[in-house]
Amino acid sequence: MQRQGLLYVMSAPSGAGKTTLCNAVIDLFPELGQSVSFTTRAVRTGEVDGVDYHFVDVVTFRHMIAAGDFVEWAQVHGNFYGTAIQTLNEAQRSGQDILLDIDFQGAAQLKKLGLNAVFVFIAPPSFAELEKRLHGRGTDSVAVVDCRIKNAHAEIAQARWYDYIIVNDSLELALTDLQAVICAERCRGKLIFPWLKQHFKV
Repeated sequence: MQRQGLLYVMSAPSGAGKTTLCNAVIDLFPELGQSVSFTTRAVRTGEVDGVDYHFVDVVTFRHMIAAGDFVEWAQVHGNFYGTAIQTLNEAQRSGQDILLDIDFQGAAQLKKLGLNAVFVFIAPPSFAELEKRLHGRGTDSVAVVDCRIKNAHAEIAQARWYDYIIVNDSLELALTDLQAVICAERCRGKLIFPWLKQHFKV
């Protein structure tokens, strides 16, 4: 059944486990694509250009902004992040559902565009647990971790306008919740009825 691709927009404060959840749910739904964002952030150990992010310098990113290449972009923790318009257009035309892992600023931009999208916010169970996870990662300096913790207050406040909020206390339970969201959204009448109308002449 060919239908328009559905976009799952995932946001969370750093340390909530969003990236782990996204990777896990793609293992459950191999046909689900994952949008690769552009960023000026430095490459972390184990990350691959073109797989985790498209890593570019600030000059290149600013040129892309000026050229109108992004459907959304934002500056987060001192770095730029953006989603290419071409990525979403190709997925929509092909009927492929994709995950988009972005900050709430970018998600808010997409919300205003009225795209065929589902907005999911991943929340930590507590600030104490969030701090523990961020310090335990060992990938950022103390100053960066403190900045991420400070920003988490404002980020969590934005969860109020998301379609779904999943509290990631247990990865297993959070993954079950996310799987349920994806399955339910794929069965929405607005997506399926056009196909029924065409094939059953109703």
